[in-house]
Amino acid sequence: MSITAMWLLLAAVVIAIVFFSVLYKRRFTVKELATIGVMAALSLVAYLFFRIPFYGGSSFHLGNTFTALTALLLDGVSGGLAGAIGLALADILAGDPGYAITTFILKFIIGITCGAVAHKVVRIKQQKPENGKAVYVAKVTAAAASGLLLNVITDPFLGYFRNVYIFGQEASIATVLSKIAGGVTFVNSVVSTVIVVVLYLALAPALKKAGLLDSQDRG
Repeated sequence: MSITAMWLLLAAVVIAIVFFSVLYKRRFTVKELATIGVMAALSLVAYLFFRIPFYGGSSFHLGNTFTALTALLLDGVSGGLAGAIGLALADILAGDPGYAITTFILKFIIGITCGAVAHKVVRIKQQKPENGKAVYVAKVTAAAASGLLLNVITDPFLGYFRNVYIFGQEASIATVLSKIAGGVTFVNSVVSTVIVVVLYLALAPALKKAGLLDSQDRG
């Protein structure tokens, strides 16, 4: 696939996700847009400067941490956009524009999943830590882990089709690389889940007190 075709495909993905956000009836406040921008920047920095590459394009990094954290603090669409924008841009800046297409999709899936579980299933914003600290931490952990561990499946799966149909790799090689990606992604997800929980427990009370967080679960 040519560079032009890859950019057009990435543009189509961006348009589709923005269209989804409109259908979702999501309207952003200035504070939310600022938060998404900051989290996207943190995702980019966590990828570019705290990254351990592995054979075949996989890498250990903490960029997904801020995708899930944004989803827990705000909602799934916000988390998805923060991760998708920040990490797709990181791929481009790292000289891997072909990866940016699948990255944009995968990070949006992480954000949407974490947001749905956090705000529609366990409803973390309606939980009061003082009524049961262990239960509260368990629910925050479940919300963070939901999207990050789902990525252990979606990343190798989508990566296989990217490697075969965009990069033109042989199916046998793409299969091996997908298995490597699955292992690396699992480690990424476990470490990121722990960090997300710690950051959320520290940041959420302070942000709520400062009036920077909506007290309602929006998904």
